[in-house]
Amino acid sequence: MSIRLYAKLFLLSIALLLCPCRHAQGNNGLTKLILQADWYPQPEHGGFYTALEKGYYKQEGLDVSIHSGGPYLSAYQQVASGGAQIGMGASDRILEGVADGQPLIAVAATMQHDPQGIMIRDDSPVHSFADLNGQSVAVLPGATWFRFITKQYQLNNVREIPATMSVANFIANPNYIQQAFATSEPFFARQAGVESRLLLVSDSGFAPYRVMFSTREFVRQHPDTVAKFVRASLHGWRDYLNDPSTAHDAVARLNPALSPAWMQFSWRQLKDGHFVDGEATDGSQLGQMDPARWATLYKQLLELKVIDKQFDPATAYTLQFINVK
Repeated sequence: MSIRLYAKLFLLSIALLLCPCRHAQGNNGLTKLILQADWYPQPEHGGFYTALEKGYYKQEGLDVSIHSGGPYLSAYQQVASGGAQIGMGASDRILEGVADGQPLIAVAATMQHDPQGIMIRDDSPVHSFADLNGQSVAVLPGATWFRFITKQYQLNNVREIPATMSVANFIANPNYIQQAFATSEPFFARQAGVESRLLLVSDSGFAPYRVMFSTREFVRQHPDTVAKFVRASLHGWRDYLNDPSTAHDAVARLNPALSPAWMQFSWRQLKDGHFVDGEATDGSQLGQMDPARWATLYKQLLELKVIDKQFDPATAYTLQFINVK
């Protein structure tokens, strides 16, 4: 074998090792699939861990691995680059990605309503978004939802300060107002003896879904695989809402920082707030997406100049995996 040919084969082997596997068949006969999470393991991922632990993915012929996320890892980039086949995200970010040329597409809703909001003291005089004028609000810089709220409610006298991702200031200062998730920060405030209220962003008129997403190429090439993943995942979410114990045991092993009390609080908030299953009491909204909501969200992002490219918002999602009875 010539040195040149050997070098070519060596480089090819390295390229194959480095190339992310988009759709592989495992030795067990199951189709390998990577689900890229948007954060560290937590109750907000409960349906996926339920499906994994109870074997629902395996029953569909899938070998699913859930890869942990974090503050320095983008599920959108991982999926767009082929590092994962499915990701967890939000519908506004999918639209932003499509506008930027990323081939992303949402395949089902994980949550009908986003549990994100603005946390205030229970005895605060702030009772609506309009009351935020004249106040300081701690939010992550550049948050699209906060841009919408300031525009929608004409908050021309609100001061935006950087969020610290902690409730320490909220506990110490009765007038402190901060970004929070219904499933998390109120729990820690209560642990410190401070009762709070939450103004949910979804009540402001800005209402993105939490979604499962993939790439258009993967969906086109492997629709059966995506259908199986969605079906098993929604089965897991139904079970999780009824009994979170299986998922919480798995999450506790992977993320010991989460206490049982915190996970139980998060689950109760998800269930009682109908963030996952929506307003329908029969569970018929689980996973569903409404084209009208996508169109409204797309229009809002255009008006906010978050996206500056016009396109058909229907290219950012598909209903083929959730509207089949």
